[in-house]
Amino acid sequence: MFSSIGVPGLILILIVALVIFGPSKLPEIGKAFGSSLKEFKNATKDIVDGDSSKSRQDDHTSTRK
Repeated sequence: MFSSIGVPGLILILIVALVIFGPSKLPEIGKAFGSSLKEFKNATKDIVDGDSSKSRQDDHTSTRK
């Protein structure tokens, strides 16, 4: 996913974030980003699980008719 950025690009992004937000805000921003990413992953997992269970339910009801 991030293979095209590379290590030098990540270091540059970190330096820019450090200059813009300052060292006291970076942990808060990282925590917020991490929790947002976790919520996004959970939501997409729920959507995918819901779609697959619905298709299984549709398959099951179509065989009963």
